[in-house]
Amino acid sequence: MPTRKPSRKKTTSASAQRNPWLRPAIWLGLAAAAVLAAVALHFGEDRGPLVEPVAAQSAPAAATYTPKHIYSETAKPAADIAAALGHAKREHKRVILDFGGDWCGDCQVLDIYFHQAPNAELLAKNFVLVHVWIGHEDANLDVSAKYGVPVNKGVPALAVLGADGKTLYSQQTGEFRDMRHMDSTSVTEFLSKWKS
Repeated sequence: MPTRKPSRKKTTSASAQRNPWLRPAIWLGLAAAAVLAAVALHFGEDRGPLVEPVAAQSAPAAATYTPKHIYSETAKPAADIAAALGHAKREHKRVILDFGGDWCGDCQVLDIYFHQAPNAELLAKNFVLVHVWIGHEDANLDVSAKYGVPVNKGVPALAVLGADGKTLYSQQTGEFRDMRHMDSTSVTEFLSKWKS
């Protein structure tokens, strides 16, 4: 029986046998990968990056702020003011009425400034603070009118009362309505001027 010579045909994958164009595409892909690897090695040598990384040039992200709950919608302003006047009389202080709402960004900034030094110390030593909720300029307007504070000019709006309940100061022109563009020294000046 005659012996068969082994076939000299190369074995190829089934997909290469079906598509004769696939074989050159594989070689081209491998060649492109080799070129890219060579370029990466070349530029990776102690030459540093071609362009500064974007992350190194970015500004730090700003911290987010969550508004505080300052003004109670269910508080009874007349009762709160009466209690504050009693406290002020016993401790020889004055009362600050702060008209506003939690929705008001400038009211939130005023509250932040009230709690910063030296304002926190001035406030604690000389005043009793009462927050009066005004809704969206539609609540407790009788209270703001009683103390001569036109909340329609902007909030936060402040009034200062003596321990006897007399109005010593009432904000007439919305002086603090743009508090977010003012600095804490404006609050320091106000507290220093009206302290007992």
